[in-house]
Amino acid sequence: MIKVGDTLPATTLMEYSEVEGEGCSIGPNPVSVDKATAGKTIALFALPGAFTPTCSAKHVPGYVEKAAEFKAAGVDEIWCVSVNDAFVMGAWARDQKTEGKVRMLADGDAAFAKATGLTLDLHGKGMGLRSNRYSMLVRDGKVVSLNVEAPGQFAVSDAATLLAQARG
Repeated sequence: MIKVGDTLPATTLMEYSEVEGEGCSIGPNPVSVDKATAGKTIALFALPGAFTPTCSAKHVPGYVEKAAEFKAAGVDEIWCVSVNDAFVMGAWARDQKTEGKVRMLADGDAAFAKATGLTLDLHGKGMGLRSNRYSMLVRDGKVVSLNVEAPGQFAVSDAATLLAQARG
């Protein structure tokens, strides 16, 4: 499992873009993790699935609400990563009103989740292999803090916890 001090895996996530610009076409666009984190401070949180109860009611809204506070604490971007496709993450972004606050990044084949060792097996619940629920503060591609939830819990990966670490 990834730990504090480790570099994020050089994988590619996908992001759905609503508008064309800055070299991005409308639709899914690749996001190279190593290039996108270079020289930046990223508040990254991951969760089991888009549109799921805890994720939609608590996890994403907390980061959306505190986006300005994260910026004030020196965080360049907030990333939400989930094992879903870019189209689903795009629809969820619209539903959660994340534009300009949280980047909704798809880990469609769970490559990022597998590479970090933070997977969650939900085959028995009809959801297959997913990402565990966690948050991490990343500076220039390196993990500075990591908060991994126990299965079924939402206690340490919330926005307030990671914001306190960013301010730390």
